[in-house]
Amino acid sequence: MKILFAQCHRYLCALALSVSCVSTLSAGEGEGFGILPYSLAQWYKPENERQVWLHTMFAMRRELQAMEEYAELRDSDRLQKWAGRLAEHYRQITEMVPEWEDEVELGVVERLERAAREVDFKEAGAAAKRLRRSCRSCHREFRALAAARFRGPRFEGIKVRDSSGAEQGYGESMEDLSQALNQIKIASEDERWVTADQALAALRTGLDQLGKTCAACHDDEAPRQRILGGKAQASFGELSDGLTAKDKKVVGRYLGQAAVQVCARCHGVHRILTDLTDRLSPRRH
Repeated sequence: MKILFAQCHRYLCALALSVSCVSTLSAGEGEGFGILPYSLAQWYKPENERQVWLHTMFAMRRELQAMEEYAELRDSDRLQKWAGRLAEHYRQITEMVPEWEDEVELGVVERLERAAREVDFKEAGAAAKRLRRSCRSCHREFRALAAARFRGPRFEGIKVRDSSGAEQGYGESMEDLSQALNQIKIASEDERWVTADQALAALRTGLDQLGKTCAACHDDEAPRQRILGGKAQASFGELSDGLTAKDKKVVGRYLGQAAVQVCARCHGVHRILTDLTDRLSPRRH
């Protein structure tokens, strides 16, 4: 149980810090952070079929690297090729997100293009470095917020079947699982062994149904197996044996172990980002 308490403590501290930061950022008072423009959402899923903004940023990073490399190698043809691509993508920023018109440095891009045309390798390299510093400044202000807002896991559209076969939302499913987990502890502590055994059955059924929804985001079984696979099932088996033997010590040990393997591990991957994403979503305010 000490492991479980340590895991929960770290999780709760991280969650409290995250919520505190988001509250500050939502008010526009976070030092070193900005407020995300609404128009950025149209370039991310689910509003867009593709992650257009991400692909544009990745392309620019690659183009900037190529420019710096060919300026160093004094390769004029390839320098002009990559300079043209970079300039095209960079100018798309204000078309995609008009609110960031004052953030871009079009003068630096023009300087970069001119240096490439005039085969001025030193000037091209200097302009590329200046543009890289500008990109880093923007990333420091917005990248973490954009990742939390647009790339965090979302579960509100996914349904889970309960023990009766009826569909329920993720929130309801999580509440049922939490109650089943706690009921095992409460009932075993008070030696209500039949009730504890029934709660374990409900927990395992609920987790099995929950696991079937993993395919909504994951294309393979690996993520599901890491959380709900053999080790977790072995812990549940030991827990069941403890209930049968009416051994509180064994029940406590394996209940804590299963909670760490399943609940804490899944929450550590998904819940903090989900809570941040929800808090940063305009529809929530």
